[in-house]
Amino acid sequence: MSSSKVRVGIVGIGNCASSFVQGVSFYAGASSTEALPGLMEVELGGYHVGDIEIASAFDVHAGKVGRDRAETIVAGPNNTMVFATPPPSGVRVLRGPTLDGIGQYMA
Repeated sequence: MSSSKVRVGIVGIGNCASSFVQGVSFYAGASSTEALPGLMEVELGGYHVGDIEIASAFDVHAGKVGRDRAETIVAGPNNTMVFATPPPSGVRVLRGPTLDGIGQYMA
């Protein structure tokens, strides 16, 4: 594992973000030598999956803003299969700007 973190900001806590956050949690302790389903490489460029740190998160959905990122990845209207339950992160979802409108399922 690297001594550095890869700090990531997520814009839009939807289904893709849910899969990403769950995957980071699920594979964080994986060995670099084992073959894992759903993940091509545990390490890339000297960084391990466990080196990824979600530093910020933004969304426009009122039910997600102000909540911990760990809660919002399973909050509706998300419907991604839950395969990992990340612990509370201390990262609160902030309100992002509405740049391209509100989709029909968010309205």
